[in-house]
Amino acid sequence: MTHTTDVTVLRYTAFTSHPAGGNPAGVVLDAAGLDEQQMLAIAAEVGYSETAFVTARGSKDSQDTRDSRGDRQRRFTLRYFSPLAEVAFCGHATVATAVALAERIGPGDLFFDTPAGEIGVATVADADGAVRATLTSVPTRSRPARADELDATLSALRWQRADLDPALPPHVAFAGNDHLVLGVGSRARLADLDYDFEALADVMRTHGWTTVHLVWRESDTHFHARDPFPVGGVVEDPATGAAAAAFGGYLRTLGLVPTAGTTGVITIRQGEDMGRPSDLTVEAAPNDTRVRVTGHAVPIAG
Repeated sequence: MTHTTDVTVLRYTAFTSHPAGGNPAGVVLDAAGLDEQQMLAIAAEVGYSETAFVTARGSKDSQDTRDSRGDRQRRFTLRYFSPLAEVAFCGHATVATAVALAERIGPGDLFFDTPAGEIGVATVADADGAVRATLTSVPTRSRPARADELDATLSALRWQRADLDPALPPHVAFAGNDHLVLGVGSRARLADLDYDFEALADVMRTHGWTTVHLVWRESDTHFHARDPFPVGGVVEDPATGAAAAAFGGYLRTLGLVPTAGTTGVITIRQGEDMGRPSDLTVEAAPNDTRVRVTGHAVPIAG
């Protein structure tokens, strides 16, 4: 926990149960008095890929609603800032915020009004007391990447088309914001990431992408990922919940969701090559455009 210009910033790392893993996020639980420039300045000072700001509590019409059990729904307005700009949606900061709130007001369902739309998050306490959060994305979509988009990205990555996995065609996938999904043909190619920061940032700004989601398929249900994030001023994200949700929608669009019953479950291992291993569980149903992403979050020292 740190204090920045009299604002308390909590620090959590998401999609891990260990402080040394996952993706760190700043969390400000009371940002009602902050304007955009102040939030951006705080995010830049914190220095993580994202800081989440709770700017209001209560439903949109200021009337608390109740679910079918009569429990008070917990609704919050949430905004996300990288060190360089506001982002419409951030998965790991959502999970971090949900866990921080659950530790203070108790586990249960939370509802976040974000620039991307409503995000529901179910929080539960495991037997050891650790809080686990499952976010439900906005409706996802995915389309094939154009040749010019792919060529410019490969050039910035210093990759060739031969480095890609033909079974995972390049797509632009959406789950609150856009991500270019590139399937990589080998784990070695994924590990050897040395891209042109400014060139890739220019490509991403041109097309409005939040990250480039690079994935290697270990099996039909287990993937490894890396997410360059130069448009946020960060070389790489150790865990990217928004991209994981978009990837779930991508797999659904391509008919690659491995279903057992009505829901397919995959796992994504991310951050390993950065020394911050992260684990994301993704659930996608063939007939549902929304995707669920699950992970833990734990406090870390500032």
